[in-house]
Amino acid sequence: MSKAIQTADLNWQCIDGIEIPVSKAFGDVYFSKDNGLLETRHVFIDGNDLPSRLADLSDFEYFSVGETGFGTGLNILTLWQLWQQIRPNNHSHLHAISVEKFPLKKSDLVRALNAWPELKPLADQLIEKYPLPIAGCHRLSFPEERFSIDLWLGDAHDMFPEMVKTHTVNAWFLDGFAPSCNPDMWEAHVLNHIIRLSDYGTTFASFSVAGVLKRGLKQHGVSISRPRGFGHKREMLKGIWQAPEVSKALNPSLDVEHSAEKKNAQIAKLTQARQIAIIGAGIAGLSCAWAFAQRGHQVRIYDQSAPLAGASGNPLALLNPKLCPIEQASEHLMTLAWQHALRHYQKFEAFRAIEVNQLALKNADELLQLAEQYPEGILAARSASQSRVETQFESLTLTQAGAVSPHQLKDQILQHPLITFQHAQISNVLQYGDRVKLFQDKNEIDQADHVIVCTAINSGQFFSDYPKLKPIRGQVSWLNNHNNPLKPDQAYSYGGYCMQLDDDHLILGASFYPNRDDDDVLAEDHVHNYDLIHSVFPNYAQKLAPVDEWHGRASVRAQSLDYFPLLGRFNHQDQIYTLAGLGSKGFLFAPLCSEILVAEILGEACLVPSSLFKKLSVTRFQKKVKQKKPYYQKTLPRS
Repeated sequence: MSKAIQTADLNWQCIDGIEIPVSKAFGDVYFSKDNGLLETRHVFIDGNDLPSRLADLSDFEYFSVGETGFGTGLNILTLWQLWQQIRPNNHSHLHAISVEKFPLKKSDLVRALNAWPELKPLADQLIEKYPLPIAGCHRLSFPEERFSIDLWLGDAHDMFPEMVKTHTVNAWFLDGFAPSCNPDMWEAHVLNHIIRLSDYGTTFASFSVAGVLKRGLKQHGVSISRPRGFGHKREMLKGIWQAPEVSKALNPSLDVEHSAEKKNAQIAKLTQARQIAIIGAGIAGLSCAWAFAQRGHQVRIYDQSAPLAGASGNPLALLNPKLCPIEQASEHLMTLAWQHALRHYQKFEAFRAIEVNQLALKNADELLQLAEQYPEGILAARSASQSRVETQFESLTLTQAGAVSPHQLKDQILQHPLITFQHAQISNVLQYGDRVKLFQDKNEIDQADHVIVCTAINSGQFFSDYPKLKPIRGQVSWLNNHNNPLKPDQAYSYGGYCMQLDDDHLILGASFYPNRDDDDVLAEDHVHNYDLIHSVFPNYAQKLAPVDEWHGRASVRAQSLDYFPLLGRFNHQDQIYTLAGLGSKGFLFAPLCSEILVAEILGEACLVPSSLFKKLSVTRFQKKVKQKKPYYQKTLPRS
């Protein structure tokens, strides 16, 4: 579906001291030579009546703006500036979705946005989070602003069809180079998906009044007007999808009033605070809790043990993705999760930025060739002689990786004022109307609008026909290493892994034993971890402390049969969801999977393509799944 992203090739024109970027490929300017900022306000902001619509948003209402060409980000920054000025003092949220085939290099973006000093405070925040030029969706979140951006890098022909409609786009900026310069952007295929992502009441605005655009919108029932354009332009396009009346005329049996009432009821439900109950306090549960609390919803986490009592509770978590060939990046779970996780964890004190050196133990050429495919500075192929630790193996160095201290992360998450933790052994959950009741033995102990089951290998006890999860035993080891430390910003991956846990200790592991659910710390697993590091760094390993002086922790991870997490709800009428089966990549996968759950539960934009969304769905293994009947004698093992 995707290809390697090519950044924009630019010329620059200087007019009245303002540098204006010009696309070499399309022969068109990125913004008006008259005044790009004023044109954006006239065409896109006022053309969609956004000042009044945004100012009137209800509590917890979510408003989405779509854009067909991100370019310099001028339209989005202008929208953000308006949002700062008129947003209601409530929990409403503004979200922008934009597609860009040829993103600007960061240096060019900085240069272009220098033209607008009044936007600089917002431009600086955008530039700081500006994503790598890798195909796919990149979510840039600004929670203090109640504002977020999904920037989809790739061809509009590929990106728009892959967007999952978990929320209607309320207003469209039909931007991009003029149809005469870039006809592909304005073709029916793209426009059909723009309409698919829209709904009655969606508005459209464009500087262009080209016939191909007007005809395309009218074919879908969009009412078009042509008010005065900006500056020297005589006209612009303004549209609104008023399809109910059109549909009523074409189909007299359609009950428009009933449809409107139903839609209003759905909107009312989406514009109120939710009560979220999460069963399981591992990284899946904690990540979900944070995602909902950041949006202003009340979250209660239940676990029969302490938080991080299960597989998520190791002393250190390494974010070590196995990246895919670049042409698969836009729909590859690990590649997308890696980029999202880095942006997510950087907000926490528990995060440490590091490099991961992935040793090429097999298929070395295939692994090392990735360095040539990804953007410059992300991956580096290194010979054995270039390794910082003596070895016979070549390696691929991932320069943007990280490590997370799980318990420090847990403490910060549980300090959130909207998150509470309760020690309880939940035995069953049942839905009654729009509420879900939680039971401890036969006693109801809580009710919630939504329940998310995050109990790893034991998640199936709350559902009938839950997909099989395979237990995998793993043990990490740590030892005193103050006389032989590795560099603190370096980690090594070789089937196992090793890095400094702190100034004095080395951590390494992990053993991997499928279909075992025992969690005692075993000397034989320490030996296993020693053998792994000795196989790649024999001289270094011989200097380590004796194995009988090592410490360790063993736990059981849960893996699905196809290695993808299990995510979502079984029955479309129920409010009971799950997130499980993250295997050994829980800290890598959990932040992205939590955002997908939020999209499904709260009706927000989804940040993964439909192909991946389907692969993650918990219903993918069966056509019908029924919720299990009450069975109060059950117990909830460790999450």
